[in-house]
Amino acid sequence: QVQLVQSGEGLVQPGGSLELSCTASGGTFSRYTMAWFRQAPGKERDFAGREFVGRINWRDDTTHYSDSVKGRFTVSRDNAKNTVYLRMNSLKVEDTAIYYCAASLQSRPFYTYDFFSWGQGAQVTVSS
Repeated sequence: QVQLVQSGEGLVQPGGSLELSCTASGGTFSRYTMAWFRQAPGKERDFAGREFVGRINWRDDTTHYSDSVKGRFTVSRDNAKNTVYLRMNSLKVEDTAIYYCAASLQSRPFYTYDFFSWGQGAQVTVSS
């Protein structure tokens, strides 16, 4: 069974940066497409309230981002460390959310049901 453990949550001022990480144990990390989702305050507290942020493909490390974060956020991975990262730059107040990493066996997963394992979530608060 694959377990995902996240780290890196915090409070950041608008315009600041923060990096989240997510480390997998069990399974074959290099064969998983990894993604990040977020759940904004007031959204439903289940999978329906989670918004796709970005992903990195297991086969060729290609990435894909939502329009709301494109150009500001970067997803990367280190297969030797079984870890995926989310680098967030130029943070905005509206980026405030709980961020989740997730693993999929698909090459272009997008919906929450495309993913079989989830991290525990990390709170990111952007406020002055």
